[in-house]
Amino acid sequence: MKVFPLNEGSYSVDASKKFIPFNPLVDNFRERPGSLFIHVNPFLMETSDELIVLDTGLGYKDTRDELIIHQHIRNAGFDPADVSLVLLSHLHYDHSGGLVVERNGRLEPSFPGARHVVQKGEWEFGLSGKSSSYHKEIFEDLQGKVELELVEGSGVLQPGIRFELSGGHCPFHQVFWLDMEGEKYFFGGDELPEPEQLIRKFIAKYDYDGRKSMQLREEYGKIAAAEGWTCLFYHAKSVCVGKVAYQDDHFKVDAV
Repeated sequence: MKVFPLNEGSYSVDASKKFIPFNPLVDNFRERPGSLFIHVNPFLMETSDELIVLDTGLGYKDTRDELIIHQHIRNAGFDPADVSLVLLSHLHYDHSGGLVVERNGRLEPSFPGARHVVQKGEWEFGLSGKSSSYHKEIFEDLQGKVELELVEGSGVLQPGIRFELSGGHCPFHQVFWLDMEGEKYFFGGDELPEPEQLIRKFIAKYDYDGRKSMQLREEYGKIAAAEGWTCLFYHAKSVCVGKVAYQDDHFKVDAV
């Protein structure tokens, strides 16, 4: 089993929830007051019989009018058309924008041959249009065009893949535990988005339930340290794939 980070770049996010590319080498963060700065890292996982994408990024394109996530998949030696499973922690735009690609003025599924797995409540809320964090046109376009598996609660998706309704970052957020081929990976979406959030205990104002998210981060970190899970950090600045150690009430994360 191999994992490939599909880095989509760094962005600032202002009150309008627009994601604006940010290059720290040339851009000045002081010129974007009140913005949150994030990094976006979807993941590709190769197993003996599946090609899995974990969240899909913003769906931004490169200078050749190709999806960045598609180009990274090709750079890793695969064809995006061969992706067989898309696992979605939640549907905020920075995690679901890459579900579709715009071609000739129309949206098309980015991974038309893949089974798409998301919590039923999250899918329904995304379609409702009640929050600008969700772009419902993406979900409307996908309906009837891809295999959609709406799960509820926590359970086993298939041998080696377990999903868990966590509900900290948003009410129907889920995390994934992938234990296959002698390796164990944990994908926490926005409830364990970067090593720094594990190392520094704090309540994030952008979480639906900040205290629960903080508690979940600590819980996941302790499990990862005790049982040897490799963590995939979606919003990491540098360490996207890491091993967690826990000692004397402190966490440490080392790159894999």
